[in-house]
Amino acid sequence: MAIETQAQNLEFNRNEDFNKTLVYQMKSRLSVFEIGGGPKNAAKQKEKGKLLARERISYLLDKDRPMIEVGAFAAEGMYAEQGGCPSAGVVVVIGYVCGRQCIVVANDATVKAGAWFPMTAKKNLRAQEIAMENRLPIIYLVDSAGVFLPMQDEIFPDKEHFGRIFRNNAVMSSKGILQIAAIMGSCVAGGAYLPIMSDEAMIVDKTGSIFLAGSYLVKAAIGEDIDNETLGGATTQCEISGVTDNKFPSDQACLDYIRKIMDKVGSFEKAGFDRIEGAKPKLDERELYGIMPAEREKPYDMREVIMRLVDNSEFDEYKELYGQSILCGLARIDGWAVGIVANQRKVVKSKKGEMQLGGVIYSDAADKSARFIMNCNQRKIPLVFLQDVTGFMVGSRSEHGGIIKDGAKMVNAMSNSVVPKFTIIVGNSYGAGNYAMCGKAYDPRLIAAWPSAQIAVMGGAQAAKTLLQIQVSSMKAQGKEVTPEEEAELLKTITDRYNTQTSPYYAASRLWVDAVVDPLETRKWISMGIEMANHSPITQDYNVGVIQT
Repeated sequence: MAIETQAQNLEFNRNEDFNKTLVYQMKSRLSVFEIGGGPKNAAKQKEKGKLLARERISYLLDKDRPMIEVGAFAAEGMYAEQGGCPSAGVVVVIGYVCGRQCIVVANDATVKAGAWFPMTAKKNLRAQEIAMENRLPIIYLVDSAGVFLPMQDEIFPDKEHFGRIFRNNAVMSSKGILQIAAIMGSCVAGGAYLPIMSDEAMIVDKTGSIFLAGSYLVKAAIGEDIDNETLGGATTQCEISGVTDNKFPSDQACLDYIRKIMDKVGSFEKAGFDRIEGAKPKLDERELYGIMPAEREKPYDMREVIMRLVDNSEFDEYKELYGQSILCGLARIDGWAVGIVANQRKVVKSKKGEMQLGGVIYSDAADKSARFIMNCNQRKIPLVFLQDVTGFMVGSRSEHGGIIKDGAKMVNAMSNSVVPKFTIIVGNSYGAGNYAMCGKAYDPRLIAAWPSAQIAVMGGAQAAKTLLQIQVSSMKAQGKEVTPEEEAELLKTITDRYNTQTSPYYAASRLWVDAVVDPLETRKWISMGIEMANHSPITQDYNVGVIQT
């Protein structure tokens, strides 16, 4: 159906209202997180003459260039007993400083004085991972009281805990990835290593301090009476110890100096991904709201989505008439050449005339996708995965046809890709379909979800019924009788809990996705992602190893 006809259609309008409401709710939730620890805590920071974390980032970044925030929903709904930890107490943004793309990590001192929770460490490690994968300069704006001691066992000793951050500092420095640190508040204990293991460290006078142990701990440990400023303030660390490189009278002066550093950074070797002048889609991007169905089980044509994401709405499809449950093809996004792999959600006919369900990966589609992914690697074209997948096709026909073998071929080709991968979850992301379509476990450079996304082993209705059967059987085995009313109530409880866990916000709070984004922000995320990936030349050959044919 032509979109001009759909626009007059009640279903299109209902979809549009539904999806715009989801976006509004997403932005409302985000606005709460942007407040951080709240107005009272913000006022305390202002009284000290300090800028807030987001103000520091805004001051530092170029005003006329785009930016994206990673992990804004991190820790949402977590740490309730500790009073919560909005955005995991740290703000991470990819943007531009003096025209140079970089990633900025700023502790939010309004949230538990910037203390490190387990998710704070995970979010910092994610920022460093992005910097390392893409050889992207990273700027740390440090203002933290150190590890949140009541949870030290969940943040201190393991491989992916706090100490990994300093290991990454050392590795990035050895690889020539620029790290700049500004101490703009407290910097205590093990956390003191982060700025000092950076390439250049500066400190703000009177508000910045850095030491392995504060004055109270020094008194307790060795009996010495000393104040924090004398112990590790800007004058001490710049003029006596030489720990920091320069001191500045204010946050603004310190940030200005960082801009001067970035202004003189040399050029870098590029990966060489193809880019021409970008163009907007010819079809209206805002129609995405009306295309995505309010009921996720309803079919729709993924081509209509793609045509509103790519330049000039031009999509050169690969093997269009074969393996139709996945769409593969070449396009451009903001001028960048991309290879797109997308689940087709409308019901299609196979080459044998059989009807194929939308959102399900069949053998022929997996086979086609594997070949297309290999082609993109050979041609050095970044890959974009658009997920709306319920999994691989099951049943005797599929098993006899080798669905596991063909699925493994697709997973192998995708896993070993040397070109950067970017994943957008627009709808369902269930089971092995999440894996084959480059879920979080497969190292996409960036992974984002639309508010309409759901991520789980299987759909809510099927999972809830399965879990209900298990629980009812267990109760009956214990001699308990379950009435139909009790069973219905139990099903509702299980369904509600499961649906909460499939929400894109549940995934974003745990950093299974980098962000929940407005569909209209998708092009920016992909474009900025490829630009940062272009900092990192491909240094290894594409090799898929052993594949069953």
